[in-house]
Amino acid sequence: MDEKNKVSKELKEKLFLKRKNGYTRISSEDEKASFAFADDYKAFLDTAKTEREAVEEALRLLKAKGFTEYKKGMKLKAGDKVYRNNRGKAVLMAVIGTAPIEEGVRLCAAHIDSPRLDLKQNPLYEDNELALFKTHYYGGIKKYQWTTIPMALHGVIIKADGSKVSVSIGEDENDPVFCVTDLLPHLATEQMTRTATKLIKGEDLNLLIGSIPFREDETSEAVKLNILNLLFEKYGITEADFISSELEAVPAFKARDIGFDRSLIGGYGHDDRCCSYPALRATLDCDAPVHTAVTVLTDKEETGSDGNTGLCSSYLEYFIHDLAESLGAKGRDVLSASECLSADVNAAFDPTYPEVNERNNCAYINKGVCITKYTGARGKSGTSDASAEFAGRIRRLMDSREVIWQTGELGKVDAGGGGTVAAYIANLDVDTIDMGVPVLSMHAPFEVISKLDLYMAYKAFAAFIAD
Repeated sequence: MDEKNKVSKELKEKLFLKRKNGYTRISSEDEKASFAFADDYKAFLDTAKTEREAVEEALRLLKAKGFTEYKKGMKLKAGDKVYRNNRGKAVLMAVIGTAPIEEGVRLCAAHIDSPRLDLKQNPLYEDNELALFKTHYYGGIKKYQWTTIPMALHGVIIKADGSKVSVSIGEDENDPVFCVTDLLPHLATEQMTRTATKLIKGEDLNLLIGSIPFREDETSEAVKLNILNLLFEKYGITEADFISSELEAVPAFKARDIGFDRSLIGGYGHDDRCCSYPALRATLDCDAPVHTAVTVLTDKEETGSDGNTGLCSSYLEYFIHDLAESLGAKGRDVLSASECLSADVNAAFDPTYPEVNERNNCAYINKGVCITKYTGARGKSGTSDASAEFAGRIRRLMDSREVIWQTGELGKVDAGGGGTVAAYIANLDVDTIDMGVPVLSMHAPFEVISKLDLYMAYKAFAAFIAD
């Protein structure tokens, strides 16, 4: 190599942004750890397919690690581990740090709801001796992706007497499953002329649930009657009880390794469980942080974060205020000194559809956890846009802890965009930036992520809350 080329190579190494595949940079120990971490994550993904189930599993893990339920006004000291359950659909947890809480908390915020099909409040009907459930899709989906796949039914029913019935049908291999039917290609000439958004209409997303009529009834709706009788025998419910229910239809298949090298994970609900689980695990593994570590796993993000279990409500703010009061501080002072990683996914570059991304500013599979300075749509609508100072702080922290990371936007400027919970936390006067795992086929029933990126998210959250 001549001297000019040598100097050029050295300058490139010094000055260019490094965007190398993480597997060329990761240690063998971290590679093994990432695969082991992925196995634990897949088990969580299969166990926690809804926000309620995610809370239940989080509470089980928290209690096993010595976390106790926080009560307003209780005395706290460094090392204490507490949690608060918000209506069974969101959960907050904290590990009290050694530094005065007036110096702020290190907050990780991820969501545990995912796109799905919700049953309507009066869902059951019969048509031509087939029984079906009417649904209302939840979150942004491509409706045609949700047909002809096995679906499971999860949720709760509150009966007329106030008692609660928990439902989970379709996950055990001996369970029945449900599905949304679609037209055969031979008869779909008119359907195939529709635009993609109308290929399957919202009112077409009907779950097929049965076909046998009640044998002792020769009147109309005998199939519906048979289904209701089966439900009454198993759960003790009547048709009116659906009015006070939350039943969610989700894909029935389990998370699986993808690829000959098993480097990828396919499954339902990566958005945002591939961020909420690493954040949860980082908190579970945190014993003696400098600053108080707070993690919130929230509901409702996919529909705009409204509602009392979403982060547009005040439950996170109240929790911080209560912790501050227990430690002799003012909540507003704590919030103003706090920092937050809004733990949410970004879109991974897909070589099959390259036209929607600007290649210098998008996330890639296997290049690490993605730092997203701003989200939003077009003119940065709906984003908090983290400051250069805070982005610089997070960048330095990741480098100091040998976390493989990258940056990325959610598509080209005018291609669309999306949002996270970052703005709602930043509105509390908290320095906030988005960080999460790149995802292929986001919001599909079967999404794909990298094991390396997943593990780097865990390392990133662990480094942040221990700092």
